[in-house]
Amino acid sequence: MRPAVHKPDPQSEYMTPERCRILEAWGRPNDSAVSIARATVEVGVTTQWHRLRGVDERYVIVEGTGRMEVGDLGPEPVKPGVVVMIPAGARQRITNTGTGDLVFYCICSPAFTPECYEALDCSEAGTASPSSWRSSPTVRISRRQKRAAARQR
Repeated sequence: MRPAVHKPDPQSEYMTPERCRILEAWGRPNDSAVSIARATVEVGVTTQWHRLRGVDERYVIVEGTGRMEVGDLGPEPVKPGVVVMIPAGARQRITNTGTGDLVFYCICSPAFTPECYEALDCSEAGTASPSSWRSSPTVRISRRQKRAAARQR
């Protein structure tokens, strides 16, 4: 590893079928040990149940309030400063319970790859895989998916 300062391009943020926006802050082929992404969940939205195979994840909450569900733990409130530990293979989802965006950093080790992602409730959020999420920064959730998310609120 060499010293570096990386500045993510805000224009590269994209919407996922998981119901959150992602800005990839760090993810390089020459650094397979870790990846970092900023996730934003809009007011009232719950991300789809999912898990990462072979990848441990940590959420660092930086803005907003929410409710985290991970593995067999009951729902836990989260707010800025809270760190959520998500072991590889554990099911997870997060709900924005606040009045503004819920923003957190996702730190994956080893680094996230689209192959490690497994959606667990595809019926509501579509069946697109993470590898297709990045095909265009303008990926949007369909009206049907928005209605399903609104019903879930």
